[in-house]
Amino acid sequence: QVQLVESGGGLVQAGGSLRLSCVASGSIFIINDMGWYRQAPGKQREFVATISTGGGISYSESVKGRFAISRDNAKNTVYLQMNSLKPEDTAVYYCNSVGLKSDYTPDRAWGQGTQVTVSS
Repeated sequence: QVQLVESGGGLVQAGGSLRLSCVASGSIFIINDMGWYRQAPGKQREFVATISTGGGISYSESVKGRFAISRDNAKNTVYLQMNSLKPEDTAVYYCNSVGLKSDYTPDRAWGQGTQVTVSS
């Protein structure tokens, strides 16, 4: 089973930047998509960005133009560069991976989350 570990969260002032990282380890057979979701207090978890093995990228409208997702397939690592941060970006950010196990059954994993707090 894939394990995901995020890092890079913290406290930043509005307008600042942070870079999140997520490393996948464990029983990795195939990882297709890797991405980021976030959950603010009292709200449901929401999609932020995703990137495929081939580099196809999708963003939520709320972060488009401010956040950039990238990936190093050799290191099984996905990054999220967050610029022009706003207080409404405050949330726990979760890494996600979607792929296949060695028996070709679906393999979906979540990280433990990293807190991002943006002060006004």
